[in-house]
Amino acid sequence: MIDHISINVSNSEVSKAFYTAALEPLGYRIVMEFDPVVGMGAPLPNAPEDAPIPADLWIVPAENPTPCHIAVSASSPEQVGAFYRAAIAAGGVDNGEPGERPHYHPGYYGAFVLDPDGNNLEAVFHGN
Repeated sequence: MIDHISINVSNSEVSKAFYTAALEPLGYRIVMEFDPVVGMGAPLPNAPEDAPIPADLWIVPAENPTPCHIAVSASSPEQVGAFYRAAIAAGGVDNGEPGERPHYHPGYYGAFVLDPDGNNLEAVFHGN
């Protein structure tokens, strides 16, 4: 099981603004910050309301970031759509509108957006 992951970015302030807006519909928010490194996370399922939120997605500055693919879980197709709209409004570039992707598996519903550094950010709902 993966505990956390880092995304290398060329401009931490630009990426911080993008990821904060794009992932807000999925419940993500900044939970740690060691300027210029930012840790984001979302409440864990079934956790008490006052439980600490672990940082599982880190935004880390790098001189020459190599783009990667990050997929974040959504709880419904509607949440995938909200992510997509928020990410596009935050300056993301369409890399796959919300929709079913049955070639992955039945019930796979996702959307893809490129961040300011070309990282392929996906929100995915795996069905029931």
